[in-house]
Amino acid sequence: MYDQSFIIDLFEEQLVKGHFRWLANFNEIHRDFKIDDIEFPIYASGGLQEKGFLLSRIYSALVVPKYKVRLLLHIASEIDTQSLRRIVIALKREFGMDDWIFVVLMQNQRLGKAFRESVNAVEDKTVGICAYSVSTKESVTSNNFLGRGLAKQLRLGKVTYEKVNNSGNLPTQGLLKKLEAGNAEYGKFDVPNYLKSFTLTFALGIALLVFIGLSGFPQATSTLTLAILFVLSLVIGQLIYKSRYHISVLINRKGFTLREGDKIRKRNWHDYSSLSLFVSSQLETFLRLKSKEETFDLPISRPGIPRRELYEFVRQLTSS
Repeated sequence: MYDQSFIIDLFEEQLVKGHFRWLANFNEIHRDFKIDDIEFPIYASGGLQEKGFLLSRIYSALVVPKYKVRLLLHIASEIDTQSLRRIVIALKREFGMDDWIFVVLMQNQRLGKAFRESVNAVEDKTVGICAYSVSTKESVTSNNFLGRGLAKQLRLGKVTYEKVNNSGNLPTQGLLKKLEAGNAEYGKFDVPNYLKSFTLTFALGIALLVFIGLSGFPQATSTLTLAILFVLSLVIGQLIYKSRYHISVLINRKGFTLREGDKIRKRNWHDYSSLSLFVSSQLETFLRLKSKEETFDLPISRPGIPRRELYEFVRQLTSS
């Protein structure tokens, strides 16, 4: 039998890294999503709009359809034609009639002839289905635009029976062990934001030296002054980075303290009733915490917090 948890983790990893962006910009990921008695270990939602540079945003606002897009993973030992029909009906009832719905069905048994024909014959243009057998590595997709697009992006053949058996679960990074001692603190050095601070300081210094040189002091742009400016920019860039961009998170069993530059925010886990993963347009990952009063996005990738351990730890607290 294949390791189901490994497949779920691998599927989530692909979403977090943006491997499905040719389908849509999936920016929110839920685990163990249920509709009636049907469970979907992974449910991701998003849209077709781009959130990058200004021109791409303008193009998205004027040209790209504003459909909501859903991607769901369902795993079972065997899925028959009746189960397929129940899944499609439940999804159409749960989401908007115009929403695009991508469904990945994974099972260990061979895909039967009747089931393959049912998947291939799905006529709803807003539902794309791809079914895959882990043991035989065979797949079938719905014969429509969404189904063919889903099949191109999934590359399910990479999830082989041997790979799952030999790999086991993806490794954890010791969050729970740190919490046993009381607190777990995370805060990686963010090179891109430090370079932003350094470059800004160095560019302003160069502009100042050029202005002084044009004002009648050509020695202002000598090699020595440039070297001094470079060293000063390294130091001042570090100060700017620490005061504005550096992120550190202190986690314990009651809540967390988020320090972003000079800003400090504290929250308790029990103040929130639900959680999900949020992926920004820069592919930064956050733990999205929701309550009636607010939605709070806790940075995960920038401070280097182990995503799966944190999610499981907080889910137990918010569901208790």
